Amino acid sequence: MSPKRAVVTGGAGFLGSHLCDALLAEGWCVVCVDNLLTGRRANLEHLRNEPAFEFVEKDICEPFDVGKVDYVFHFASPASPVDYSNHGIATLKVGSLGTFHALDVARKYSAKYLVSSTSECYGDPLEHPQKETYWGHVNPIGPRSVYDEAKRFTEAVTMAYRRYHNVDTRIVRIFNTYGPRLQLNDGRVVSNFMKQALRGEDLTVYGDGNQTRSFCYVSDEIDGFLRLSKSDEHLPVNIGNPNEFTILECAQLVLKVSGSKSNIRYEPLPQDDPKQRRPDITKARQLLGWEPTIDLETGLLKSLAYFKKAVAEEGAVK
Repeated sequence: MSPKRAVVTGGAGFLGSHLCDALLAEGWCVVCVDNLLTGRRANLEHLRNEPAFEFVEKDICEPFDVGKVDYVFHFASPASPVDYSNHGIATLKVGSLGTFHALDVARKYSAKYLVSSTSECYGDPLEHPQKETYWGHVNPIGPRSVYDEAKRFTEAVTMAYRRYHNVDTRIVRIFNTYGPRLQLNDGRVVSNFMKQALRGEDLTVYGDGNQTRSFCYVSDEIDGFLRLSKSDEHLPVNIGNPNEFTILECAQLVLKVSGSKSNIRYEPLPQDDPKQRRPDITKARQLLGWEPTIDLETGLLKSLAYFKKAVAEEGAVK
């Protein structure tokens, strides 16, 4: 029997590339489809000579077909504040047109389908922690709406294909994830702090630093994806770390791990920045037997070598 074949859209991105690695380790043949708008070939360089891996450079906002597949993992989308701010229209297109096209592939080949959604669907939440049943508190016309509403629409299309076309779908809502391959300049909390600490620059904290986030190390996150992909659950599932940190606590931990002597600088809070973000993972625990195992300090230590190398390479380029 030939190995099963999966397509990963957005597979050159931070999470997509780690997912490609995990699928290959499980014996899948993997086709990565990415237009490299925010993904990077460097994330896949280690797979250059992997016979079970294929890279296709293509924008999935146009129809695509890579041949028969058994699973479609739809992970294509700008996901960081810098990326979706710079590429707002592209973010809306990949969340809408790209999602239709990915689902059309799954429908054509009767393949299973898993889509990456986001905790941003909850907006600046009035419920804390956030359960999957919470409908969210999102500004549909604010600066973050290109990402928030794209992902909410992605979920709606996914559920419609399940209801009307009987596509075997799954939806994962991802909370803040970090680890190797996170881009230095993507505006996410951990990459910002690591970059600034390792350069000896002030760490930028927005507002008073008391807004909270929950940080999940990438290997834990990928384990959750794989477990969900093998389950029969079709409604959204939160995959994230329920341990909540203030932004200021995260900054202080980065300083500790990196050994940096940098100071902390406070700047005004961006519009619609969520004040609290923490997943309720009861559903993931009960259905998937999943919960994260790596605490924030350990995960930052595991990420340190990557960030040191990335900072050094960026300095060399300049």
